Amino acid sequence: MDFKRARTTAKRIRQERILLFVYALSITAALLIYIYHNNNVNASFDYDNEFIDEESEEIALGEDSFSLEENLALAETGAEIENLQVIETEAEEEGEPAEEILVAQNLGVNEEAVVVEKGDSFIGILTKMGLEYGDATNLYKTYKKVYDARNIKIGQVINISSVVDTKYSDMMTITKIMTEPTSGTRYILEKQEDGKYEARVEQDELKTETKVVSGTINGTVVGSMKLAGVPQNVAGNFVNIFSYSVDFRKDVKAGDKFEVRYERKTAPNGNVVKTGDIVYAALTLGKVKTELYRFEDGASVDYYNEKGLALKKNLDRKPLEFKKARISSKFGRRFHPILKQYRMHSGVDYAAPMNTKVYASADGTVTAAKWVNGYGNYITIRHNSEYSTGYGHLKSYAKGIRPGVRVKQGQVIAYVGSTGRSTGPHLHFEIIKNGKKIDPLKVKAATGENLSGDKLKKFKKVVEQIKATTATETKVAETVQNSSEKTEKTASN
Repeated sequence: MDFKRARTTAKRIRQERILLFVYALSITAALLIYIYHNNNVNASFDYDNEFIDEESEEIALGEDSFSLEENLALAETGAEIENLQVIETEAEEEGEPAEEILVAQNLGVNEEAVVVEKGDSFIGILTKMGLEYGDATNLYKTYKKVYDARNIKIGQVINISSVVDTKYSDMMTITKIMTEPTSGTRYILEKQEDGKYEARVEQDELKTETKVVSGTINGTVVGSMKLAGVPQNVAGNFVNIFSYSVDFRKDVKAGDKFEVRYERKTAPNGNVVKTGDIVYAALTLGKVKTELYRFEDGASVDYYNEKGLALKKNLDRKPLEFKKARISSKFGRRFHPILKQYRMHSGVDYAAPMNTKVYASADGTVTAAKWVNGYGNYITIRHNSEYSTGYGHLKSYAKGIRPGVRVKQGQVIAYVGSTGRSTGPHLHFEIIKNGKKIDPLKVKAATGENLSGDKLKKFKKVVEQIKATTATETKVAETVQNSSEKTEKTASN
Protein backbone atom coordinates (compact mmCIF):
# COMPACT_ATOMS: atom_id res chain seq x y z
CA MET A 1 0.00 0.00 0.00
CA ASP A 2 2.79 2.48 1.01
CA PHE A 3 5.41 1.57 -1.64
CA LYS A 4 2.88 1.78 -4.48
CA ARG A 5 1.82 5.30 -3.45
CA ALA A 6 5.47 6.36 -3.01
CA ARG A 7 6.45 5.16 -6.49
CA THR A 8 3.49 6.97 -8.06
CA THR A 9 4.43 10.24 -6.35
CA ALA A 10 8.11 9.94 -7.32
CA LYS A 11 7.23 9.18 -10.94
CA ARG A 12 5.02 12.28 -11.11
CA ILE A 13 7.84 14.45 -9.69
CA ARG A 14 10.38 13.15 -12.26
CA GLN A 15 8.00 13.76 -15.13
CA GLU A 16 7.36 17.36 -14.06
CA ARG A 17 11.05 18.13 -13.67
CA ILE A 18 12.02 16.58 -17.00
CA LEU A 19 9.35 18.68 -18.74
CA LEU A 20 10.81 21.79 -17.11
CA PHE A 21 14.34 20.80 -18.23
CA VAL A 22 13.16 20.31 -21.82
CA TYR A 23 11.42 23.67 -21.66
CA ALA A 24 14.69 25.28 -20.46
CA LEU A 25 16.61 23.76 -23.36
CA SER A 26 14.00 25.08 -25.79
CA ILE A 27 14.31 28.61 -24.43
CA THR A 28 18.11 28.41 -24.67
CA ALA A 29 17.94 27.25 -28.30
CA ALA A 30 15.63 30.13 -29.12
CA LEU A 31 18.09 32.57 -27.57
CA LEU A 32 20.97 31.16 -29.64
CA ILE A 33 18.95 31.56 -32.83
CA TYR A 34 18.12 35.11 -31.82
CA ILE A 35 21.83 35.92 -31.28
CA TYR A 36 22.78 34.36 -34.62
CA HIS A 37 20.32 36.51 -36.54
CA ASN A 38 21.54 39.65 -34.77
CA ASN A 39 24.95 39.17 -36.38
CA ASN A 40 23.44 40.08 -39.76
CA VAL A 41 22.03 43.47 -38.73
CA ASN A 42 23.69 46.85 -38.48
CA ALA A 43 24.85 46.55 -34.92
CA SER A 44 28.21 46.88 -33.29
CA PHE A 45 30.22 43.78 -34.23
CA ASP A 46 32.42 44.15 -31.11
CA TYR A 47 29.34 44.35 -28.90
CA ASP A 48 27.82 41.20 -30.44
CA ASN A 49 31.03 39.25 -30.09
CA GLU A 50 31.39 40.38 -26.55
CA PHE A 51 27.82 39.34 -25.78
CA ILE A 52 28.17 35.95 -27.48
CA ASP A 53 31.49 35.20 -25.84
CA GLU A 54 30.14 36.11 -22.41
CA GLU A 55 27.03 34.01 -22.89
CA SER A 56 28.99 31.08 -24.34
CA GLU A 57 31.36 31.19 -21.40
CA GLU A 58 28.48 31.07 -18.93
CA ILE A 59 26.72 28.24 -20.76
CA ALA A 60 29.98 26.29 -20.79
CA LEU A 61 29.99 26.31 -16.99
CA GLY A 62 27.62 23.34 -17.06
CA GLU A 63 24.26 22.08 -18.30
CA ASP A 64 22.60 23.05 -15.07
CA SER A 65 23.87 26.68 -15.04
CA PHE A 66 22.05 29.41 -16.97
CA SER A 67 22.85 33.01 -16.08
CA LEU A 68 20.04 34.78 -17.95
CA GLU A 69 17.55 36.21 -15.47
CA GLU A 70 14.52 34.81 -17.25
CA ASN A 71 16.00 31.25 -17.02
CA LEU A 72 17.25 31.18 -13.44
CA ALA A 73 14.27 29.16 -12.21
CA LEU A 74 14.78 26.63 -15.01
CA ALA A 75 18.42 26.37 -14.16
CA GLU A 76 17.47 25.45 -10.58
CA THR A 77 15.13 22.80 -11.95
CA GLY A 78 17.95 21.34 -14.02
CA ALA A 79 20.19 21.19 -10.95
CA GLU A 80 17.48 19.32 -9.00
CA ILE A 81 17.13 16.74 -11.75
CA GLU A 82 20.88 16.16 -11.71
CA ASN A 83 20.72 15.72 -7.93
CA LEU A 84 17.83 13.30 -8.40
CA GLN A 85 19.98 11.21 -10.74
CA VAL A 86 22.69 11.07 -8.09
CA ILE A 87 20.17 9.95 -5.51
CA GLU A 88 18.88 7.27 -7.85
CA THR A 89 22.42 6.01 -8.54
CA GLU A 90 23.30 5.87 -4.87
CA ALA A 91 20.04 4.16 -4.04
CA GLU A 92 20.57 1.50 -6.70
CA GLU A 93 24.00 0.76 -5.33
CA GLU A 94 22.52 0.26 -1.87
CA GLY A 95 19.76 -1.94 -3.25
CA GLU A 96 16.88 0.42 -2.25
CA PRO A 97 14.20 1.77 -4.58
CA ALA A 98 14.97 5.37 -5.55
CA GLU A 99 11.33 6.35 -5.26
CA GLU A 100 11.30 5.62 -1.52
CA ILE A 101 14.29 7.89 -0.83
CA LEU A 102 12.80 10.66 -2.91
CA VAL A 103 9.45 10.55 -1.12
CA ALA A 104 11.12 10.41 2.28
CA GLN A 105 12.41 13.94 1.69
CA ASN A 106 8.79 15.24 1.69
CA LEU A 107 7.21 13.08 4.41
CA GLY A 108 5.58 14.46 7.55
CA VAL A 109 3.50 13.18 10.50
CA ASN A 110 -0.13 14.26 10.88
CA GLU A 111 -2.16 13.91 14.09
CA GLU A 112 -5.92 14.36 13.73
CA ALA A 113 -8.77 14.05 16.24
CA VAL A 114 -11.87 13.14 14.23
CA VAL A 115 -15.22 13.81 15.90
CA VAL A 116 -17.86 11.37 14.66
CA GLU A 117 -20.82 13.12 13.05
CA LYS A 118 -24.24 11.92 11.95
CA GLY A 119 -23.92 9.56 8.98
CA ASP A 120 -20.24 8.79 9.61
CA SER A 121 -18.85 5.27 9.53
CA PHE A 122 -15.37 4.05 10.44
CA ILE A 123 -14.52 3.00 6.88
CA GLY A 124 -16.07 6.19 5.51
CA ILE A 125 -13.88 8.35 7.77
CA LEU A 126 -10.72 6.60 6.55
CA THR A 127 -11.62 6.84 2.86
CA LYS A 128 -12.36 10.57 3.24
CA MET A 129 -8.83 10.98 4.55
CA GLY A 130 -7.47 9.42 1.33
CA LEU A 131 -7.23 5.73 2.16
CA GLU A 132 -8.38 3.27 -0.48
CA TYR A 133 -11.60 1.40 0.35
CA GLY A 134 -9.95 -2.01 0.39
CA ASP A 135 -7.22 -0.84 2.77
CA ALA A 136 -9.80 0.80 5.04
CA THR A 137 -11.79 -2.45 5.13
CA ASN A 138 -8.68 -4.42 6.10
CA LEU A 139 -7.97 -1.99 8.95
CA TYR A 140 -11.57 -2.38 10.17
CA LYS A 141 -11.25 -6.19 10.18
CA THR A 142 -8.03 -6.06 12.21
CA TYR A 143 -9.48 -3.49 14.62
CA LYS A 144 -12.57 -5.66 15.11
CA LYS A 145 -10.46 -8.20 17.04
CA VAL A 146 -10.67 -5.85 20.03
CA TYR A 147 -13.27 -3.25 19.03
CA ASP A 148 -16.14 -3.33 16.54
CA ALA A 149 -15.91 0.12 14.95
CA ARG A 150 -19.51 -0.17 13.75
CA ASN A 151 -20.40 0.86 17.31
CA ILE A 152 -18.96 4.37 16.99
CA LYS A 153 -21.39 7.03 18.16
CA ILE A 154 -22.00 10.66 17.28
CA GLY A 155 -19.62 12.86 19.24
CA GLN A 156 -17.08 10.08 19.81
CA VAL A 157 -13.45 11.08 19.14
CA ILE A 158 -11.17 8.93 16.99
CA ASN A 159 -7.49 9.91 17.09
CA ILE A 160 -5.71 9.05 13.82
CA SER A 161 -1.94 9.33 13.23
CA SER A 162 -0.71 9.22 9.63
CA VAL A 163 2.30 9.90 7.37
CA VAL A 164 1.63 12.47 4.63
CA ASP A 165 3.41 13.88 1.58
CA THR A 166 3.80 17.49 2.75
CA LYS A 167 4.37 18.79 -0.77
CA TYR A 168 1.18 17.38 -2.29
CA SER A 169 -0.86 16.91 0.94
CA ASP A 170 -1.35 13.23 0.12
CA MET A 171 -1.79 10.70 2.93
CA MET A 172 0.78 7.94 2.49
CA THR A 173 -0.16 5.57 5.36
CA ILE A 174 -1.98 5.37 8.69
CA THR A 175 0.28 4.51 11.61
CA LYS A 176 -2.10 4.52 14.58
CA ILE A 177 -5.80 4.71 15.44
CA MET A 178 -7.06 5.15 19.01
CA THR A 179 -10.50 5.71 20.49
CA GLU A 180 -11.76 5.74 24.08
CA PRO A 181 -15.55 5.23 23.99
CA THR A 182 -15.55 4.54 27.73
CA SER A 183 -13.32 6.53 30.06
CA GLY A 184 -10.36 4.41 31.11
CA THR A 185 -10.58 1.92 28.23
CA ARG A 186 -8.66 2.67 25.03
CA TYR A 187 -8.84 0.60 21.84
CA ILE A 188 -5.70 0.93 19.70
CA LEU A 189 -4.77 -0.17 16.17
CA GLU A 190 -1.08 0.40 15.44
CA LYS A 191 1.28 -0.32 12.56
CA GLN A 192 4.31 -2.44 13.45
CA GLU A 193 7.86 -2.32 12.07
CA ASP A 194 7.11 -5.18 9.68
CA GLY A 195 4.27 -3.14 8.14
CA LYS A 196 1.49 -5.23 9.69
CA TYR A 197 -1.20 -3.84 11.99
CA GLU A 198 -1.95 -5.07 15.51
CA ALA A 199 -4.94 -4.27 17.70
CA ARG A 200 -4.86 -4.06 21.50
CA VAL A 201 -6.78 -2.75 24.51
CA GLU A 202 -5.34 -0.52 27.21
CA GLN A 203 -7.28 -0.53 30.46
CA ASP A 204 -6.63 1.93 33.27
CA GLU A 205 -6.74 0.51 36.77
CA LEU A 206 -10.14 1.49 38.12
CA LYS A 207 -10.78 2.52 41.69
CA THR A 208 -13.84 1.17 43.52
CA GLU A 209 -15.55 3.57 45.88
CA THR A 210 -18.97 4.00 47.46
CA LYS A 211 -21.31 6.93 47.04
CA VAL A 212 -24.02 7.85 49.54
CA VAL A 213 -27.03 9.94 48.48
CA SER A 214 -30.13 10.79 50.51
CA GLY A 215 -33.10 13.02 49.86
CA THR A 216 -36.79 13.78 50.18
CA ILE A 217 -39.37 12.38 47.79
CA ASN A 218 -41.43 14.91 45.88
CA GLY A 219 -43.21 13.28 42.97
CA THR A 220 -41.96 9.88 41.85
CA VAL A 221 -39.19 8.07 43.70
CA VAL A 222 -37.05 7.66 40.58
CA GLY A 223 -37.51 11.31 39.63
CA SER A 224 -36.60 12.53 43.11
CA MET A 225 -33.50 10.31 43.20
CA LYS A 226 -32.34 11.56 39.79
CA LEU A 227 -32.70 15.16 40.95
CA ALA A 228 -30.48 14.28 43.91
CA GLY A 229 -27.79 12.99 41.54
CA VAL A 230 -28.49 9.26 41.64
CA PRO A 231 -27.84 7.53 38.27
CA GLN A 232 -30.86 6.17 36.41
CA ASN A 233 -29.87 2.51 36.73
CA VAL A 234 -29.24 2.82 40.48
CA ALA A 235 -32.61 4.52 41.03
CA GLY A 236 -34.30 1.75 39.04
CA ASN A 237 -32.61 -0.95 41.12
CA PHE A 238 -33.65 0.85 44.30
CA VAL A 239 -37.30 0.65 43.26
CA ASN A 240 -36.94 -3.03 42.30
CA ILE A 241 -35.48 -3.89 45.70
CA PHE A 242 -38.51 -2.48 47.53
CA SER A 243 -41.20 -3.17 44.92
CA TYR A 244 -42.02 -6.59 46.36
CA SER A 245 -43.05 -5.16 49.73
CA VAL A 246 -44.04 -1.57 48.81
CA ASP A 247 -46.76 -0.32 46.47
CA PHE A 248 -45.06 2.79 45.09
CA ARG A 249 -48.30 4.20 43.71
CA LYS A 250 -50.26 3.95 46.95
CA ASP A 251 -47.76 3.79 49.83
CA VAL A 252 -45.28 6.54 48.91
CA LYS A 253 -46.23 10.13 49.77
CA ALA A 254 -44.59 13.51 49.30
CA GLY A 255 -42.14 14.16 52.14
CA ASP A 256 -41.06 10.51 52.48
CA LYS A 257 -37.30 9.97 52.41
CA PHE A 258 -34.78 7.73 50.70
CA GLU A 259 -31.13 6.87 51.25
CA VAL A 260 -28.89 4.78 49.01
CA ARG A 261 -25.25 3.68 49.14
CA TYR A 262 -23.92 2.27 45.88
CA GLU A 263 -20.58 1.25 44.43
CA ARG A 264 -18.97 3.00 41.49
CA LYS A 265 -15.73 2.62 39.57
CA THR A 266 -13.65 5.65 38.68
CA ALA A 267 -10.73 6.13 36.27
CA PRO A 268 -7.45 7.81 37.39
CA ASN A 269 -8.76 11.14 36.05
CA GLY A 270 -11.76 10.92 38.37
CA ASN A 271 -14.35 10.14 35.70
CA VAL A 272 -17.03 7.65 36.76
CA VAL A 273 -16.71 4.66 34.44
CA LYS A 274 -19.39 2.41 35.89
CA THR A 275 -21.99 2.42 38.65
CA GLY A 276 -22.39 -0.87 40.42
CA ASP A 277 -24.45 -2.60 43.07
CA ILE A 278 -26.49 -1.00 45.82
CA VAL A 279 -24.82 -1.85 49.12
CA TYR A 280 -27.45 -0.29 51.38
CA ALA A 281 -30.94 1.08 50.73
CA ALA A 282 -33.36 2.79 53.11
CA LEU A 283 -36.91 3.99 52.51
CA THR A 284 -38.80 6.01 55.13
CA LEU A 285 -42.57 6.02 54.64
CA GLY A 286 -44.14 8.29 57.22
CA LYS A 287 -42.54 7.27 60.50
CA VAL A 288 -41.55 3.76 59.38
CA LYS A 289 -38.02 3.29 58.08
CA THR A 290 -37.12 0.11 56.19
CA GLU A 291 -33.42 -0.66 55.74
CA LEU A 292 -32.02 -3.31 53.45
CA TYR A 293 -28.41 -4.56 53.22
CA ARG A 294 -26.77 -6.39 50.37
CA PHE A 295 -25.25 -9.75 51.29
CA GLU A 296 -23.31 -12.05 49.00
CA ASP A 297 -22.51 -15.60 49.95
CA GLY A 298 -20.95 -17.58 47.12
CA ALA A 299 -23.36 -17.59 44.18
CA SER A 300 -26.21 -16.15 46.24
CA VAL A 301 -26.75 -12.37 46.34
CA ASP A 302 -29.74 -10.77 48.02
CA TYR A 303 -31.00 -7.95 50.26
CA TYR A 304 -32.03 -8.45 53.87
CA ASN A 305 -33.15 -6.30 56.77
CA GLU A 306 -30.89 -5.87 59.78
CA LYS A 307 -32.11 -9.18 61.25
CA GLY A 308 -31.37 -11.16 58.12
CA LEU A 309 -34.97 -11.43 56.90
CA ALA A 310 -35.44 -11.47 53.13
CA LEU A 311 -38.16 -8.84 52.81
CA LYS A 312 -37.67 -8.64 49.06
CA LYS A 313 -39.04 -12.10 48.57
CA ASN A 314 -42.72 -11.27 48.76
CA LEU A 315 -44.38 -12.65 45.65
CA ASP A 316 -44.76 -10.02 42.96
CA ARG A 317 -48.51 -9.95 42.34
CA LYS A 318 -48.17 -8.18 38.99
CA PRO A 319 -45.10 -9.79 37.35
CA LEU A 320 -45.20 -7.68 34.21
CA GLU A 321 -43.01 -5.10 32.52
CA PHE A 322 -46.19 -3.06 31.93
CA LYS A 323 -46.91 -2.04 35.53
CA LYS A 324 -50.00 -0.03 34.53
CA ALA A 325 -51.73 -3.12 33.16
CA ARG A 326 -55.40 -3.11 34.13
CA ILE A 327 -57.19 -6.06 35.64
CA SER A 328 -59.54 -7.44 32.99
CA SER A 329 -60.83 -10.32 35.09
CA LYS A 330 -60.51 -11.06 38.82
CA PHE A 331 -60.23 -14.31 40.75
CA GLY A 332 -63.53 -16.14 41.40
CA ARG A 333 -66.69 -17.37 39.70
CA ARG A 334 -67.47 -15.58 36.44
CA PHE A 335 -69.30 -15.91 33.12
CA HIS A 336 -66.77 -17.26 30.64
CA PRO A 337 -66.61 -15.00 27.53
CA ILE A 338 -65.92 -17.92 25.17
CA LEU A 339 -67.64 -20.94 26.77
CA LYS A 340 -70.69 -18.78 27.60
CA GLN A 341 -71.25 -20.35 31.02
CA TYR A 342 -70.38 -19.61 34.63
CA ARG A 343 -67.09 -21.12 35.69
CA MET A 344 -64.44 -20.62 38.36
CA HIS A 345 -61.65 -18.25 37.28
CA SER A 346 -58.54 -19.53 39.06
CA GLY A 347 -56.34 -16.47 38.68
CA VAL A 348 -56.28 -12.79 37.78
CA ASP A 349 -56.05 -11.49 34.20
CA TYR A 350 -53.90 -8.44 33.37
CA ALA A 351 -54.62 -6.87 29.98
CA ALA A 352 -51.29 -5.91 28.41
CA PRO A 353 -49.87 -5.27 24.93
CA MET A 354 -48.67 -8.22 22.88
CA ASN A 355 -45.02 -9.16 23.60
CA THR A 356 -44.95 -7.40 27.00
CA LYS A 357 -42.26 -9.03 29.17
CA VAL A 358 -43.46 -11.44 31.86
CA TYR A 359 -41.29 -11.79 34.98
CA ALA A 360 -40.81 -14.56 37.51
CA SER A 361 -42.87 -13.59 40.55
CA ALA A 362 -40.09 -14.83 42.86
CA ASP A 363 -37.01 -17.06 42.87
CA GLY A 364 -37.75 -20.64 42.03
CA THR A 365 -37.50 -23.59 39.66
CA VAL A 366 -39.46 -23.97 36.43
CA THR A 367 -41.60 -27.10 36.68
CA ALA A 368 -43.49 -26.76 33.39
CA ALA A 369 -43.26 -24.81 30.14
CA LYS A 370 -45.72 -26.35 27.71
CA TRP A 371 -49.08 -26.10 25.97
CA VAL A 372 -52.03 -26.68 28.29
CA ASN A 373 -55.57 -26.76 26.91
CA GLY A 374 -57.38 -23.54 27.67
CA TYR A 375 -54.21 -21.87 29.03
CA GLY A 376 -52.30 -22.04 25.75
CA ASN A 377 -48.56 -21.65 26.37
CA TYR A 378 -48.23 -22.08 30.12
CA ILE A 379 -45.41 -21.89 32.70
CA THR A 380 -45.36 -22.98 36.34
CA ILE A 381 -42.62 -22.11 38.84
CA ARG A 382 -42.13 -23.75 42.24
CA HIS A 383 -40.81 -21.21 44.77
CA ASN A 384 -40.67 -23.37 47.91
CA SER A 385 -42.49 -26.28 49.49
CA GLU A 386 -45.58 -24.13 49.97
CA TYR A 387 -45.95 -21.76 46.99
CA SER A 388 -45.94 -22.00 43.19
CA THR A 389 -47.09 -19.59 40.47
CA GLY A 390 -48.60 -20.08 37.01
CA TYR A 391 -48.53 -17.94 33.85
CA GLY A 392 -50.97 -18.54 30.97
CA HIS A 393 -51.87 -17.44 27.41
CA LEU A 394 -48.21 -16.65 26.66
CA LYS A 395 -47.08 -15.86 23.15
CA SER A 396 -43.67 -17.47 23.68
CA TYR A 397 -41.11 -18.41 26.31
CA ALA A 398 -37.90 -16.51 27.00
CA LYS A 399 -34.64 -18.08 25.87
CA GLY A 400 -33.50 -20.92 28.11
CA ILE A 401 -36.80 -21.36 29.97
CA ARG A 402 -37.53 -25.06 30.38
CA PRO A 403 -38.37 -27.48 33.23
CA GLY A 404 -35.61 -27.73 35.83
CA VAL A 405 -34.16 -24.26 35.17
CA ARG A 406 -33.62 -22.02 38.19
CA VAL A 407 -34.93 -18.47 37.79
CA LYS A 408 -34.53 -15.26 39.82
CA GLN A 409 -37.27 -12.90 40.90
CA GLY A 410 -37.79 -10.30 38.18
CA GLN A 411 -36.16 -12.44 35.48
CA VAL A 412 -37.90 -12.44 32.08
CA ILE A 413 -39.52 -15.83 31.55
CA ALA A 414 -42.01 -15.19 28.72
CA TYR A 415 -44.00 -12.68 26.65
CA VAL A 416 -47.67 -11.75 26.76
CA GLY A 417 -49.82 -13.39 24.10
CA SER A 418 -53.33 -14.64 23.43
CA THR A 419 -52.90 -18.39 23.05
CA GLY A 420 -55.48 -20.94 24.21
CA ARG A 421 -58.99 -19.79 25.05
CA SER A 422 -58.45 -16.05 24.97
CA THR A 423 -60.24 -13.01 23.57
CA GLY A 424 -57.15 -10.77 23.45
CA PRO A 425 -53.57 -10.36 24.68
CA HIS A 426 -53.29 -10.66 28.46
CA LEU A 427 -51.48 -12.53 31.24
CA HIS A 428 -53.42 -15.06 33.30
CA PHE A 429 -51.54 -15.17 36.63
CA GLU A 430 -52.08 -17.79 39.34
CA ILE A 431 -50.73 -18.39 42.83
CA ILE A 432 -50.89 -21.95 44.13
CA LYS A 433 -50.55 -22.58 47.87
CA ASN A 434 -50.09 -26.22 48.93
CA GLY A 435 -51.65 -27.33 45.65
CA LYS A 436 -54.69 -25.01 45.88
CA LYS A 437 -55.15 -21.91 43.71
CA ILE A 438 -55.78 -18.77 45.75
CA ASP A 439 -56.57 -15.11 45.02
CA PRO A 440 -53.30 -13.39 43.89
CA LEU A 441 -54.62 -9.98 44.98
CA LYS A 442 -55.02 -11.01 48.61
CA VAL A 443 -51.80 -12.89 49.31
CA LYS A 444 -48.43 -11.67 50.59
CA ALA A 445 -46.23 -14.72 50.59
CA ALA A 446 -42.65 -14.59 51.78
CA THR A 447 -40.89 -17.21 49.68
CA GLY A 448 -37.23 -16.29 50.30
CA GLU A 449 -34.95 -17.97 52.76
CA ASN A 450 -33.99 -15.98 55.84
CA LEU A 451 -30.36 -16.05 56.94
CA SER A 452 -29.30 -18.31 59.76
CA GLY A 453 -26.22 -19.97 61.25
CA ASP A 454 -22.86 -19.00 59.77
CA LYS A 455 -24.50 -16.95 57.01
CA LEU A 456 -26.27 -14.81 59.57
CA LYS A 457 -23.00 -14.24 61.48
CA LYS A 458 -21.24 -13.12 58.32
CA PHE A 459 -24.18 -10.90 57.40
CA LYS A 460 -24.11 -9.12 60.78
CA LYS A 461 -20.44 -8.27 60.28
CA VAL A 462 -21.31 -6.74 56.90
CA VAL A 463 -24.08 -4.69 58.55
CA GLU A 464 -21.69 -3.43 61.25
CA GLN A 465 -19.12 -2.42 58.65
CA ILE A 466 -21.70 -0.54 56.56
CA LYS A 467 -23.06 1.24 59.64
CA ALA A 468 -19.58 2.28 60.80
CA THR A 469 -18.65 3.60 57.36
CA THR A 470 -21.96 5.41 57.01
CA ALA A 471 -21.54 7.09 60.41
CA THR A 472 -18.03 8.30 59.49
CA GLU A 473 -19.16 9.67 56.15
CA THR A 474 -22.16 11.38 57.76
CA LYS A 475 -19.90 13.19 60.26
CA VAL A 476 -17.60 14.32 57.43
CA ALA A 477 -20.57 15.57 55.42
CA GLU A 478 -21.97 17.46 58.44
CA THR A 479 -18.57 19.06 59.09
CA VAL A 480 -18.30 20.21 55.50
CA GLN A 481 -21.86 21.56 55.57
CA ASN A 482 -21.32 23.46 58.84
CA SER A 483 -18.09 24.94 57.49
CA SER A 484 -19.87 26.04 54.32
CA GLU A 485 -22.69 27.66 56.34
CA LYS A 486 -20.20 29.59 58.50
CA THR A 487 -18.41 30.85 55.39
CA GLU A 488 -21.70 32.05 53.92
CA LYS A 489 -22.64 33.86 57.13
CA THR A 490 -19.23 35.56 57.30
CA ALA A 491 -19.52 36.68 53.69
CA SER A 492 -23.02 38.08 54.26
CA ASN A 493 -21.83 40.06 57.28
